[in-house]
Amino acid sequence: MTAAEIQVLLVDDQELVRSGLRRILRRRDGFVIAGECGDGSEVPAALAAHEVDVIVMDLRMKNIGGVEATRRLRRSGGCAPVLALTTFDDDSLLADALRAGAAGYVLKDSPAEDLIRAVRAVAAGDAWLDPGVTGRVLAAYRQAAGSGSGGLSPELLTPREQDVLRAIGRGLTNAEIAAALVISEVTVKSHIGRIFTKLQLRDRAAAIVYAFDHGIVVPG
Repeated sequence: MTAAEIQVLLVDDQELVRSGLRRILRRRDGFVIAGECGDGSEVPAALAAHEVDVIVMDLRMKNIGGVEATRRLRRSGGCAPVLALTTFDDDSLLADALRAGAAGYVLKDSPAEDLIRAVRAVAAGDAWLDPGVTGRVLAAYRQAAGSGSGGLSPELLTPREQDVLRAIGRGLTNAEIAAALVISEVTVKSHIGRIFTKLQLRDRAAAIVYAFDHGIVVPG
């Protein structure tokens, strides 16, 4: 194992799906499958037994589904980010995953390359929202619960912080933001921390919702 390898926990009640994920998230590409679970109820024990950087979590499972498992992890202070995975084009379900604390989501019928990019992004502390359904999912997210920051104005941010928020809303990673704005990644992280504090945002996914809600980023 090298420092660059990403430790992944697979959570899906179908062995066939987990087998496919193993074939995509290969060690030669920088991934290590640290453990596997067949249900959301098994996740706490797996996290206690393995060092994990990212949890790839199916949303629909027979006992405890991905949304509830993610909610429990966040309540318990679990630090491994969750990338929600589903075959269902269900906007409300994906919105529920965001509200529960998922760092992003990807559909199972997405190209393997998208899954690889999504896992890497989430491991790096970024969000990943599948571009094919993002607009509808964000609409469902807002309708059900909102981002929790609708009354706070983007004018609270400095011009540079607004630039960073705009880049977050466009789905850029910290490294891409740093390159685009010609600043260091450390500075990007500092800006993001201040943005979250000023706008009372829980995480990067909530920042993306905020950016769309306030016209900082527009669909398309």
